[in-house]
Amino acid sequence: MAYVERSTVVITGASSGIGRALALEMARRGHALGLTARRMPLLERLRDELHAAHGSDLPVELTTLDVCQTDSVGPTLHALFERLGGVDTIVVNAGANDITHLGGGTLAKEINLIQTNLIGAMATIDAAAEHFLRRGKGHIVGISSLAALQPIATQAAYCASKAGFSMYLKAARLELRRHGIVISDILPGYIKTDIVDGVDIGKLPFAVSTERAARELADLIGKRVKFGVVPAFPWKLLLPLFGHLPERFSRY
Repeated sequence: MAYVERSTVVITGASSGIGRALALEMARRGHALGLTARRMPLLERLRDELHAAHGSDLPVELTTLDVCQTDSVGPTLHALFERLGGVDTIVVNAGANDITHLGGGTLAKEINLIQTNLIGAMATIDAAAEHFLRRGKGHIVGISSLAALQPIATQAAYCASKAGFSMYLKAARLELRRHGIVISDILPGYIKTDIVDGVDIGKLPFAVSTERAARELADLIGKRVKFGVVPAFPWKLLLPLFGHLPERFSRY
């Protein structure tokens, strides 16, 4: 395993999907956890599962957080950081996806995607950076998407939000690296979650389980990489093609 000693990891959007699987994997590796999501009952169920598997002495702190409520993101996270006694790593995972149609009455959905995936992520990183600047060290992990590199029909706002997020992470790395803060930009491919209503992601090419994605993601976090893709195979080999694929391949 990549970590030698227990560290304290905060994961946003931990109630389902990649966030939930990553919480299970990080607990298996012995890390103290701070978990956030909009739905507290799901977080409480996850905490019970973690304690049943690893013992009630495993530190697991929960808090309700809606990253779209940007004014509350900072105060909520700082309170969580304090309860944990300081944080080593934050995984900025809270996000959304949806099918949208330009000119089809889905502008509100598009605005919500930008608010959640980009502005909410920025608010999260700002709070984490403030905490890490005081500590003189820290690790910010952004969960972006391969959609940041390749346009997809009916996913214009999602692609834009993730492209913006990845660029924000790159700029943040330039600004914060002299302060001992590491920034990781992780781009998942197709992961078998229910994030997109009406789309069976499991039928898309090279889709993997959340468990496999979490294992690979945890390894990348442990290595403190600047950039990574999940799963590594085959997407790492195909990266030079992204942004250049024929348009017929850029659709669900």
